[in-house]
Amino acid sequence: MAQLKDKQKQLIINENMWRVMWKLSVPAVLAMVLFGLNAFLDAVFVGQLINATALAAVSISYPLSQITFGLGSLIGIGAGTVLSIAIGSGDTSSQQKILGNLTTLCLIISAAFAIPSWFFAEQMVSLMGAEGELLRLGTEYFKATLPGAFFWILGLAINMLIRGEGKLKEAAYMMAIGLIINIILNPIFISTFEMGVAGAAWATNVGMITYSIVGYWYFMKGKASFDTDVKYLGIDKKLSKSILSLGFPSLIMSLMGLIQALVVYNAINNYGAQSDVAFFAAANRTVLFLITPLFGLMRALQPVIGMNYGAGKMDRVESSYKIFSLTGFLIVFPFWLLMNIFPENSLNLMLPGYNYGPEEIWNFRVYTFVLPFLPLVFMGLTFFPSIERGKIASILSLLRQLIFYIPVMLIIPMYFGIRGVFFGATIIDVIMTILIVYYVRREFKKIRRKEAINKLDVEDESPFSEQV
Repeated sequence: MAQLKDKQKQLIINENMWRVMWKLSVPAVLAMVLFGLNAFLDAVFVGQLINATALAAVSISYPLSQITFGLGSLIGIGAGTVLSIAIGSGDTSSQQKILGNLTTLCLIISAAFAIPSWFFAEQMVSLMGAEGELLRLGTEYFKATLPGAFFWILGLAINMLIRGEGKLKEAAYMMAIGLIINIILNPIFISTFEMGVAGAAWATNVGMITYSIVGYWYFMKGKASFDTDVKYLGIDKKLSKSILSLGFPSLIMSLMGLIQALVVYNAINNYGAQSDVAFFAAANRTVLFLITPLFGLMRALQPVIGMNYGAGKMDRVESSYKIFSLTGFLIVFPFWLLMNIFPENSLNLMLPGYNYGPEEIWNFRVYTFVLPFLPLVFMGLTFFPSIERGKIASILSLLRQLIFYIPVMLIIPMYFGIRGVFFGATIIDVIMTILIVYYVRREFKKIRRKEAINKLDVEDESPFSEQV
């Protein structure tokens, strides 16, 4: 039994890195596609089974419900990173307490979010720009998500913990179960039970409850590759601090993504027409679709770096970053090339029949210019927390959104109009790519230096050194 539990660790810290990448990345990428489908299908059912107004209301309030996923990532990625390092280093005490700390943190944080949100739901939806019927329906949908907030957060956090032990395939299966439940219940709740937009929220709630139960059952049946006390519930101060600090960059990315969207769309509304908003939405959705596999690679890379770092295998830490980044490039580059050769065909998937002008095509090519280099950024933002440098990832994420994005989107469009939005976004991403690569290389130098010192210490302790 012990050998079976140790199998995943041995694969990650000893097996050929290309094989490790392939074995972990395929289910991780699949899981991210399923996660994206969950949100997409909610919108499809609402639009098809109710009406366009209901779809608009759900779309406006959905970013607020997405805060729960940001909180789930905060706890889940943090706990997954702590677990990977603990498995690699043989820290059994952290492994025993990790699930109980995760569950307790989910309880506290979900209550802190859901209870105030219930009383101020209408005001929160109003801040998103909803009025009249949109405000009424948007509030109804958002409030219906709140009773399930704990399970939205817990389900995602447990799934990320399982990914942290390197069980990417199992995590994908669990996500698929939640998705299937959601798909089955959406039309039943919306139409058969006549629950309207609240039915879409409750279908997701039940899916996430099932998702959480399946995740906990996995640990109760002893399926995990590490020993954990499923009956323990509490807060270990040191462990919880590590979870929150290492998961904080992910929370920042989630919240800052919302702020970024608000700033960009406000800039386009101020300096362009409604058609410009539609064009940017199509360009942005195309980019998001292309980078979806990179989110999967990020999830797969985290346990690889964490376990090898915990085990002191620094050469594998460095090679894993390079191999996963190269794989991301090889996935993105062919699609990026085709998209730039035939831009109208790519955009027509979102805007059929739209008459594209030369400037719009140029803006699209500028906006997508940095795509092949983004694997370096995504893997870098995974690399830092996985080697206990979460602070660097947090600072870089805040730097991109608050220091660069907001001022650039407020100032550059004033002088260059809509073109400034596309150019500004690309300039920011180029600068961030350079910064992240610089800091990754700096950490590699520190790792090599530390490894060299450790080798010297081992040589000094050798019996042969006493004969000199």
